[in-house]
Amino acid sequence: MRLRRGEDGVAEPGPCSGGRGGASAMAARAGPRLLLAGAPRRHRVSGPDPERLRLFQRLRAAAAAAERWDGPGDGAGGGAGGGRLPPGTPIRIALPGGRRLPGRALQTTPFQVATELGAGLAEAALVARVNGTLQDLDRPLECDTDLELLDFSTPEGREAFWRSSACVLGAVAEQFFGATLCSTRATEDGFFCDVHMGSRTVQSAELPALEEACATFARARHHFERLEATRQQLAELLQHNRFQLEQLEEVTSPTATVYRCGPLLQLCRGPLLRHTGLIGALRVLTSSAALWGGAGGRSLQRVAAVAFPSAQELEQWERAQDEAAQRDHRRIGKDQELFFFHKFSPGSCFFLPRGAHVYNALVEFIRSEYRARGFSEVVTPNLFSPQLWELSGHWQHYSPHIFSVPATPETLSLKPMNCPAHCLMFAHRPRSWRELPLRLADFGVLHRNEPPGTLTGLTRVRRFQQDDAHIFCTLEQLESEIDSSLDFIRTVYAVLGFSFRLALATRPDGFLGDPETWDRAEQQLERSLQNFGQPWELSPGDGAFYGPKIDIQIRDALGRQHQCGTIQLDFQMPERFELEYASPSGGPARPVLVHRAVLGSVERMVAVLAESCGGRWPLWLSPLQAVVIPQTPEVEDYAREVQAVLRRGGLMADLDGDPGTTLARKIRRAQLAHYNFQLVVGRRERERGTVSVRTRENRQLGELELPRVLRRLRELRDGRVPDAERRF
Repeated sequence: MRLRRGEDGVAEPGPCSGGRGGASAMAARAGPRLLLAGAPRRHRVSGPDPERLRLFQRLRAAAAAAERWDGPGDGAGGGAGGGRLPPGTPIRIALPGGRRLPGRALQTTPFQVATELGAGLAEAALVARVNGTLQDLDRPLECDTDLELLDFSTPEGREAFWRSSACVLGAVAEQFFGATLCSTRATEDGFFCDVHMGSRTVQSAELPALEEACATFARARHHFERLEATRQQLAELLQHNRFQLEQLEEVTSPTATVYRCGPLLQLCRGPLLRHTGLIGALRVLTSSAALWGGAGGRSLQRVAAVAFPSAQELEQWERAQDEAAQRDHRRIGKDQELFFFHKFSPGSCFFLPRGAHVYNALVEFIRSEYRARGFSEVVTPNLFSPQLWELSGHWQHYSPHIFSVPATPETLSLKPMNCPAHCLMFAHRPRSWRELPLRLADFGVLHRNEPPGTLTGLTRVRRFQQDDAHIFCTLEQLESEIDSSLDFIRTVYAVLGFSFRLALATRPDGFLGDPETWDRAEQQLERSLQNFGQPWELSPGDGAFYGPKIDIQIRDALGRQHQCGTIQLDFQMPERFELEYASPSGGPARPVLVHRAVLGSVERMVAVLAESCGGRWPLWLSPLQAVVIPQTPEVEDYAREVQAVLRRGGLMADLDGDPGTTLARKIRRAQLAHYNFQLVVGRRERERGTVSVRTRENRQLGELELPRVLRRLRELRDGRVPDAERRF
C-alpha cells in the first residue's frame, strides 16, 4: 500500500476554505501579460495592522516555548498529534524503501531530513507525510516516524502547493484591491480566493497587473508561519475579518490553526509550503461573482488562478489547456450533433439521435456485464415522500439538493439516488439466506438540485442516470462481492481504455453508526484491496456518512483524473430500514448493503469519453460509424441501398449525397468529421454489389462485397474492439 491522498480528500472543502460561496468554472486565459497604466481603483484597506502581526508573533513564541517541555512522553504514536517525547530524545525515522535515519524529537524537521538526503530532494519536497498525517516540512517530528516526502507530482503535494498559492493570491488581492479576504481553496485544477469589495468588482483588465503583483510577492520568499491557538486567541487575531470569524464559529475543536504569510493572517488547517519563493510561475485566470453562504448571501468576487514550481511547467499546462479546449465535450457535442441544453430545462440535457446512440451503447455495455455477473435490473419510482429520505438519513445531509414537488395531500420529492427504493424492494416480502447475494441494478432517472453556477455541460447536471446497483449480502459473502465488484470495474475500464487509481475513504466527521462497525467495514475493504493486487491509497475522512468506500479515479488520454466509479459499504441503511432475512438457523439476520457504480453518471462518462478520444470514438460507441459516399449523382440510389443495409444491420450509417462537392472533398470532410469508415460507391461497385472501404486515417482497404463488410463491421462493433480501423 502506498499512501498518497491528503487527510482532507479532494471531494471536501479545502482546508483554507469556509466551504461557502458558489463555484465557478476555471477557463484558461492565455496570451501576453501587460501591466496596467496607473493603480487600480480601491475599495478599502482591510489587512491586519502591525499590532495584530506582533500578537501573532507573541503567541507563536509562547507556543514554541510550551513545546520545549522535557517531561515523559505518553508513548510512541502519530507524528502530528501523536505521543510527544522530551525535546532532543533520539527517534527513528523510517523512509520508503526501508532506509532509516536517526533524529531528535521536537528538533529534527522533515526539511532537514530532505536536505540530508540530497539538495535535489530538498528543493522538490513540498510537504511531508508523518505517520500517515500530512504536515509542514518545518514542523519538528515528535516521535518515531514513518516519513514520506511529497513533491508536486503527488496529489497531496500539488494540493498543498495550490493552497499556498491561494494564500499568496489572497494576500495580494487584499493589498491590490483594498479588499477583505473571505476564503481560499485549492481545487483539482488550481485554486481560487473569494474577496469582499463592497459594490466593487474585479475587472478583467486588472488581472494582468494582479498577476504581476503576485509574482513580485512570491519572489519576496515570505515564509508560511503556522500557529495553533485557542479559539479565543484566534478571535482576537482575526477580529479585523468578520468572514474568517464566521468560519471560526464553525470550528468545534478547542484549538485551530492560522498561518501568516507576509501581511496575511489566514485561518487554515494546512499544510503549506515553507515559503513563497517555491512558487515559480502563477497565472491569474478569471474573475467572477460568488455569494457568501449561498443564495441570499453577501456578494463576493472570486479570482481563480493556477501556479507551478517553474515557468516551464506553466507553459506545458497552457499547451495542455489548448488541447483540452479543442477536446471540450461541449464543442464536440455541438459539432457532432450529440446533445444540447436549453434555458427551458436548465441542467438537463437533450440527447439528439447520435448522442442517444453513445448513451445507449454505454448502458447496453453495462447491461451485458450485469447479465454475465448475476445482477437483476429493476425499475423504481421517481417521486417519493420526504419521509423516505428522513428514514434513510439522506434528508439530514442532502435536503438542499433534493427537489420537492407540491402535491395533494403532501409534498413529494424527486429521488436523488436509488438506494432507499432498493431497500423498500428488499423489505417488501420475507427474504431467505438462499436469495443472497441479491444484486439489484437500476438505470432510473435521478434529479439533484445543483446550484445554477455549478452547472457545466454534462459534467454537472440536474437530471442524470447512473449505472447504479446495490448488493444485499451476508457478512460472509461480503469479501467475495467486493472482489467481484473490483473485477467488474477493471473489466469495464479496460474496454473503455482507462487506467485507474483506487483509494480507501474512511469515516468522516458526522458519520452515522458506531466506530466498531466502521472499523470492521474499513478492515474488510482493506483486505479486498490487498487481494486485488493493484496499488491503492488511503483517503482518511473522505467516506460517505453511512459507510467507508473505495473511490476509483480514472485517467483519460490527456492524463486528467476523473472520479467516476465507487464501491461503498453500508451497515447503517439496513439498520434504518430494519432489513432482515431468515438465516440458515431460522432466526432473523441483518444483511450488509454494498453501493456500487462503475460508470457513475452516464452523462458525465459521455463527457469524459468525448474529451478523452477527442471525438474520434471507437467503433462500438461511435455515432459516426460509417458514411456512404457516391462518386456521382447517378449512383446515389445504390448508395442509399448500401446505407439501408448498414442501418438494418444495426450500424450508424450516413450518406453524403451533396452533388456540388467533389469526391475528394467528400472523403476529406468525412475524415474531419471522424467517421470510422467511408464506403465509396461508383458504377463498378453498383454492378458488383461491392463498396470501396477507407478508414478515417485514410487507409484504403479496397473493394469488398457489401455482406462481408457488414459482417466484419458488426464483429468489430460487438467485440468492442478499440482499434477497429486497424483490425478491419
